[in-house]
Amino acid sequence: MDKNFRQWLVPRLSDGTYFGFVAEDRKRAVAGIGLMELSWPPHPLHMKDDRRGYVLNMFVEPSHRRQGIARELMKQAEQAFNERGIRYAILHATADGRAVYEKFGWSATSEMGKILSSRTSELMKFPHE
Repeated sequence: MDKNFRQWLVPRLSDGTYFGFVAEDRKRAVAGIGLMELSWPPHPLHMKDDRRGYVLNMFVEPSHRRQGIARELMKQAEQAFNERGIRYAILHATADGRAVYEKFGWSATSEMGKILSSRTSELMKFPHE
């Protein structure tokens, strides 16, 4: 994944569509959040905007959990989206993470997913929640 992710990431960092924040403790990264600006057709939840924000790659080291770091990262994410004029954002939460995001005002949607390539489906399975 490292090589593939880096190849995907570099142009998005360059054009600013992928950005984020890292929390450090004594110059050591202990948490981070990735954010994306997605092109999306106007939608009833954002009728005049052809973009959505997307939260991904949220992680807090186990040793630093329950200290408000995730809350601060989410606050920074919302502020960054607001500064870009993005008024609607999405994320995919694990079963464990869902309660955390609900505390921040996020709610579940009806989204579903499917791997379309039989070759890909042999290599990768969606984790069961």
